Amino acid sequence: MKRVLVVDDDPTVSEVVAGYLDRAGFAVDVAADGPTAVARASARPPDLVVLDLMLPGMDGLEVCRRLRTEGHGFPVLVLTARADEVDTVVGLDAGADDYVTKPFSPRELVLRVESVLRRTGAPPAALAEVSQPWLRAGPLALDPTARRATRGGTELALTIREFDLLEYFMRHPGQATSREQLMRRVWGWEFGDLSTVTVHVRRLRGKVEEDPARPRLISTVWGLGYRFDAPSGHETAVGRDR
Repeated sequence: MKRVLVVDDDPTVSEVVAGYLDRAGFAVDVAADGPTAVARASARPPDLVVLDLMLPGMDGLEVCRRLRTEGHGFPVLVLTARADEVDTVVGLDAGADDYVTKPFSPRELVLRVESVLRRTGAPPAALAEVSQPWLRAGPLALDPTARRATRGGTELALTIREFDLLEYFMRHPGQATSREQLMRRVWGWEFGDLSTVTVHVRRLRGKVEEDPARPRLISTVWGLGYRFDAPSGHETAVGRDR
């Protein structure tokens, strides 16, 4: 049974969210402030955290930063009371994987939780028996089966969405893709805030580019979206790790 830690100082919200998640088959723990959330997540890492941004003791952004600093890789889904882009972007920059804006439908939240966990779960048994080949492009190498990626032999600390985004780019070199298409193909959403894609691309560039201010791997296609360009003489290829 997957475990979800719900962090919100509003007992009504916590009760409703926990109830829906419980009925969906999740084991739920609840924390009402930032320090308690960090302590519980560190002592017994959950499979996913549902995190409100406005918390006493330590706000949600700092909670997210601390969890990422400690090396926890479980996904974090942020709850924000503000619908503006600034709040969303700041939350994603702090290391969140997804977000839901209040007021929200509890059913929508459960669907988002399930969607994120599906992308982080083990591969189907048929695929698990045969490892998928690594993807390679210039200094980058990515193992879809183990969900590991390296740059120049050094492992990259990627969030779930960053990994999915990099895998998509490496599987479609030279192909210009709009932010709307990336949202559908990587996030699995038919609609949503496109700033989510923009922020994740920026964060991914910060980890894979030699100079993120002058990206050479993930190029911006003005008026459309992005394109992954393998270095000259280093076309994207697949193969076993050696």
